[in-house]
Amino acid sequence: MTAAREDYGIDAPTVVRTLATIGGVLVTAGAATFALLHWHVVGRSGLTDVLRINGLANGGICLAMAAWMLASSRWLKARVAARLLDARRWRGDEQVLDVGCGRGLIAIQAARRVPGGRVTGIDLWQARDLSGNTPDALRANAAAAGVAGRVTVDTGDARSLPYPDGAFDVVTSMTALHNIPDAAGRRTAVAEAWRVTKPGGQILIFDIRHGGTYAGQLRALGAVDVHTSGPILLWGPVGRRVWASKPPRPS
Repeated sequence: MTAAREDYGIDAPTVVRTLATIGGVLVTAGAATFALLHWHVVGRSGLTDVLRINGLANGGICLAMAAWMLASSRWLKARVAARLLDARRWRGDEQVLDVGCGRGLIAIQAARRVPGGRVTGIDLWQARDLSGNTPDALRANAAAAGVAGRVTVDTGDARSLPYPDGAFDVVTSMTALHNIPDAAGRRTAVAEAWRVTKPGGQILIFDIRHGGTYAGQLRALGAVDVHTSGPILLWGPVGRRVWASKPPRPS
């Protein structure tokens, strides 16, 4: 019997399908025009040359973009997730919250680093952001990774986290906050992540947009050791890692 394998899905699946479909149509049309010209079925003209060249070129670009997004989802994002978590020196007993956890890429990598701790993943489970985005998919991945006993799954909004102040040693988020459509909502989500972080705790974020804004807001909230790293090309937009610490309580 084949052991279950972790599967973290395809990000922005509708975008990937659309790019692949448009690319396939354009390349097919360009190739068909080329064949018809070769066999003299249609007369050569400026219009047919434009159709042929544009179809092949634009179709190739769309297919390349779809392929890059697939590669980012299937292989590259796991490396970016690991580098994000490497920004912390882990003790192994942390309480971790992963905001916008999806199918658990960050949550499960974090769970491997906290054999004496616990990881909570929270999401709204929007399928347009990630294929097969469900709590059960995260639980299945956690079981396949052998960390199910220290992973909890919740449903909730990053802008209104259902946890008390200072509940977590580490709060993470990867390619989730940019899905909040308005700047005010993203500011609220960052403020909520700050609220539930313990004094002396740490926030780790990777996003494909707005990284500099997150870093600036964390500084304004009082964060110390604020760092950004990038640019990091993943899926298409240029992303950044952001990590920051919450000052400990005065002794």
